[in-house]
Order: sequence, then structure tokens, then C-alpha cells
Amino acid sequence: MRLEYLHYGCKPPIVHRDVKPTNILLNEKIQAKISDFGLSRSFPVEGSDQISTVVAGTIGYLDPEYYSTRQMNEKSDVYSFGVVLLEVITGQPVIASSRRERHISDQVSSMLGKGNIRGIVDQRLGERYDAGSAWKMAELSLACTEQRSTHRPTMSQVVMGLKQIVDGRMNDHNNQGDSTKMVTVNLKSEMGPQAR
Repeated sequence: MRLEYLHYGCKPPIVHRDVKPTNILLNEKIQAKISDFGLSRSFPVEGSDQISTVVAGTIGYLDPEYYSTRQMNEKSDVYSFGVVLLEVITGQPVIASSRRERHISDQVSSMLGKGNIRGIVDQRLGERYDAGSAWKMAELSLACTEQRSTHRPTMSQVVMGLKQIVDGRMNDHNNQGDSTKMVTVNLKSEMGPQAR
């Protein structure tokens, strides 16, 4: 089950509240499925797009706005998903006392600001990655981890951004173009998911 579907395909919409790597399962085709719905909450079909609730989730993945206001919405899951993406890109833990910036989003933001994509990408990859795609992936992940939920993309926009990054990478390979070509990610689209 995808987060996008939980937010837009389910009636009423569902917020997972505990998106983290251990709650994402991969099948034999490396397709991700969300698990552990123990903290999930649904929104009323009519009315507010936010609900008040006791703060629950995992430290490091918890939306700072949700933590401070106790107002939860689907953008709380977007924040957590952005943190997961940062972990995938960097191969680093979400919180590390050994880093100058303890939270992974602060670390990546600082390095991206310096133009240091090589310092961001998981060192185990060596040079086996596309710098332009990695840059766009880091930017998308950081957009998900914005402090204010109103500045974050929706999960539909995140999915579209990821598809554009992958499609751009595939097109670069097909055209034998420059491997550092930047890929445009449009987070302003209104396209939504298709119910299944």
C-alpha cells in the first residue's frame, strides 16, 4: 500500500504516523509496501483536514510541526517519508551525535548548500550514480522535511517528482547524454493518484 493511496485513495483518508524504514517492506520485485498501521489515524470525510491527537511516532521521523502543535495531517507522513529518502540517499542514520548537524536533514541541507553532492551520496556507491539525479533527489527530500507543513509537497507531488527524476535518468541513458544533466521536478502539479 502506498502513502499516496492512504492520503487520497482511501475514504476517509488515513495518516500512517510512523513512516520509517522498518515499516517499509520490499517484495521479491523490490516493490515497497507500507506496514504496521498501529498508529494510523483517519480523517473525517467532511470537515477539517487536520486532527488533534496525542503525539506518536519515532524520534527523528516525527514531523516537528505535529510535535509542537499536536495537529496532524497528511504532510506529517510526507515529512517522515522525506527523512526515509535522505537515509536512502546518504546511507546514514537519521540522528547521529557524531555529526556536526545531528539530524540528517540538517546535514544534507548544509552540504547541498555548499554544492557538495559527493559528500551527501552514500560513499559505498563510489562514482556509480548520476550526480544530477542525486541532486534532485536530495532537493525533493529536503522539500519533504521543511519545518512548516504548508511548505512541503503533497505525497502526490512527491511521487510525481520521483517519477520525473527516474524518467529523466532513463532518458539520459537512452540519449547517451551528460550524466550530470539536471532533471526538472515540478512540485506544483495538481495531478492526483488513481484509486484501485
